[in-house]
Parts: sequence; structure tokens; C-alpha cells
Amino acid sequence: MPRSSPRPPPARGKLPARLARAAVLIGLLLACAAVAGAAAAARAPVVVIPVAGAIGPASADFVVRGLERAAREHAPLAIVQLDTPGGLDTSMRQIIKAIVASGVPVAAFVAPGGARAASAGTYIVYASHVAAMAPGTNLGAASPVQLGIGGQAPAGGRREPAGAPGAAGAGATDTESTETRKALHDAAAYIRGLAQLRGRNAEWAERAVREAVSLPANDALAQHVVDLLANDPADLAAKLDGRTIVTATGAHRLDTARAPLETLEPDWRSRLLATIADPSVALVLVTLGMYGLFFEFANPGFVLPGVAGAISLLVGLFALQLLPISYAGLALVLLGIAFLIAETFLPTFGALGVGGIVAFAIGALMLIDTDVPGYGVPWPVIASLAAAGAILVFGVSGFALRARRRPVVTGAEAIVGSIGEVLDDGLVPDQPPQIGPSADPGAPLAPSAAGWARVHGERWRVASATPIAAGRRVRVTGRNGLTLTVAPLYDNVVPPRGEPP
Repeated sequence: MPRSSPRPPPARGKLPARLARAAVLIGLLLACAAVAGAAAAARAPVVVIPVAGAIGPASADFVVRGLERAAREHAPLAIVQLDTPGGLDTSMRQIIKAIVASGVPVAAFVAPGGARAASAGTYIVYASHVAAMAPGTNLGAASPVQLGIGGQAPAGGRREPAGAPGAAGAGATDTESTETRKALHDAAAYIRGLAQLRGRNAEWAERAVREAVSLPANDALAQHVVDLLANDPADLAAKLDGRTIVTATGAHRLDTARAPLETLEPDWRSRLLATIADPSVALVLVTLGMYGLFFEFANPGFVLPGVAGAISLLVGLFALQLLPISYAGLALVLLGIAFLIAETFLPTFGALGVGGIVAFAIGALMLIDTDVPGYGVPWPVIASLAAAGAILVFGVSGFALRARRRPVVTGAEAIVGSIGEVLDDGLVPDQPPQIGPSADPGAPLAPSAAGWARVHGERWRVASATPIAAGRRVRVTGRNGLTLTVAPLYDNVVPPRGEPP
């Protein structure tokens, strides 16, 4: 057999060429993955969190959850768009803590034109990684009273304006309370610390607290209170493109020029929290809850008033614990409702009812312990609730009083004066019945005739002072145990209770 010739060895130059082609292929794959990753990162939206109105528990919850969503979506930037007159100190600090701890760069943007970031909004602007304003906006006036921290008014019952002689901004005086000075110094130190953290104008920040000064957008930019001006969130994202922002997780180079915008809207939870956290709504819920439980306990078995009342009371108390309430005011509100309820049971001739209305009104006025606009209970709401409670309670009392004044229609007392008919053989002479302890004092002690009669459709043993023939009509004049004392009914006697003779 012919022998096969051995396969020639591969050329020395082919193996390096194959390795080179494999390396190029791997490089292309890695480049495609990098491009895809960059494209995915570029597609991550800039999250816009709008905050309009007073800053409270609902606003704080909305902003915190918005920042958490931005972190989950790996957003390159989160914009908190502000238009607020201020808000509660606790809610403001909750938002600031979330911003400082955020790994996503946060830009506070006072917009649109005509908006403001007063009081608590100024603190949020200072706490953000980027501070921006739209033309025609302003910020400032961050005094502790406006923040809702509280404090007592100076002697004489009048609060001195911040920055005026004798006010906290012009130095402590003998008329200032220690509580006011403590709140002032704490707020000033807090905003100064935020300014130093972000490298912004700390002197003006402290003046905004101590003197309640404000700045328009152009002046705020000139005094290094904010970092830039922008017309809208898209313009702001474009202007921030390429900047390096240092957050809690490190430095981030922004790539926001072509990033889409995603504006968050409050969900059902935020809307519900915003509704029940309104002081007026919370007061209405507590009031309805108390009345609902009262009707359930007064009329067991209806169920619905008790269930609705319990739910309303618990939701109202939950809402109140989110707000800066005065416990003395809450106690007066509950005491007033208790007095109004007690008026329906106790014969106080309106004393408890009037006292309950007064206690309820005073407690409602004292209920919210802050001067922040929008967080008081309006007079019309207080007057409406007090009037509704008074009408309800006095109406129930009136029905009860009329029921007590109605003539007796059943029972032992109702049978006296009734008309009956003598049965059988009539009332014939008999031995007088034994007079027991239940005898009617008006009944004759020694009737001389006895028999049976039909009264109210029932057969009764009756007795009379004189014999009465069967079929005659008689009137019940008294009761002695199970024996009725009767008298003959004559035609010229007008029977009571509208009954025919």
C-alpha cells in the first residue's frame, strides 16, 4: 500500500494571526458592551420632584421616596423643584437628611417664575448639592417663627418683627423668652453648617435667619447664595452637564445634556397623607370619631356608627401625631366633646352643653402649636363643628325631654283612667280585697262589689263601690295589685284621653 504523506506543519505566521483576530473580536465585544452600558446610563432619566405649598409630613414623605426612586433608577440627577412659603421644622429636617445622605446628586431648583423658597425652602436650597433659581423667584425669610419651631411672644403679647429693635435679630433683650433665643441660635447654627458644607454664602444665610432677609434670583447668584440660574428643569439639566458633584457615595460627573426628564406625581399614599395631615381634616376626623362611638354605645347593635367612629378617631389621632400639636388644646377638644355628650344624659339645663362648646372652641384654637401659614384651624371650621355638635346634642336632649313629657301609654300607670266593659254577671256585692303595698292611694279602701271587666282587651278582676250591671262601661280609677278599682261611666261624663263615652 502506498504510504500517506504526513500533513505539513502549519506555517509559523498563521497562529499569531488567529490570536490577533480573537483579540480583536474580544475587544469589539467589550467595546459594544461598554457602548451599551453607556447608552443605558444615558437613558436613565433626570428625576424631577415638584414640591408646591407648605412643607409638611406629606411633602417630606414624597421627597424622601422620590430620592429613593432616583437611586433605584440610577438617575444621574434629582431635581427638587420648590415653590413653598415654608413649613414644619421636623418635615424640613427629614428632607435635608435625605438630601445629605443621597448618593444621587440633588439640585434644589426654585421655579417656575414667581415662585419662592421661603423659610424651610431656604434651608433645603442650602442643603442641596446644587442650588438654582429661575428668573423672577426669591428665597430667604428663614426665621424660626416662620419655620414653625414655636416659642413664646415677648412680654405684652406682641411678637417683635425679626430685625427690629428689641427683636431676636438685633440682640437679646430682657423681654425675649429663653425659648425664642434657643430656637433662633439653633436655626442660625443649622443653616450656617449647611452653607459651610456646600461652600455657599454663610453670612447671608445667618442673616436670613436672624433678620428674615430675602433675595431675588439675580442677587442670590451674585452673592453666591445659589450656583446658577435656569429657565426650567430641562435648561438646568443641560447647564449642569459635565459638572462633577460630590455626594455621600463619592464624586459624580454629570451626563445630563440629553437625559430625559421624569417628573414624579404624588401617588395615592402622598395624596392621602396630605389630606389627613391637614389640621382641619384631622380635627373633623377626631370629632366624628367621638360622636360615632357615642352613638354606638348609646344604641348598641347599629355597628356602622361604631366602626366608622373608631376608624375616624384612629386616623385623626394618627394625623395629629404628625403635626406640632398642643396637648392642652387636644385635651380641651376631647373634654368639650365629652361635655356635649354628657349633656344628653344629665339634667344640667344646658350648663354642660355650653361649657362643652366653649372648651371645644378654645381647644381647637390652641390645637396646632405653630405659626406656619396653612397649619392653623380656621375659625369657620371651628364654628361649624361647634355648631353641629350643639345642634346634635341639644336636638337629642329636646327629643328626650319631649318623650318624658308625653302621657304614659303602657304599663301599670297607663291603665288608670282607661275605659272598660263589665263582663259576666256584673259587679255584685263581695268582700273587700286585701290592700297591699302596691295599692293606689287614690283607690277606695273598701269596695262593696266585685266582678270581671274587659280593659284594653284584657280580662281584669275589678271592684267598685256600688254594684254595676253586666255590659255597662266603667272607668278605671285605681289599681290594687291585680284588681282594678272602677266606677260606672255615665253619659254626661266626658271621658279623658279622647275616648268615646
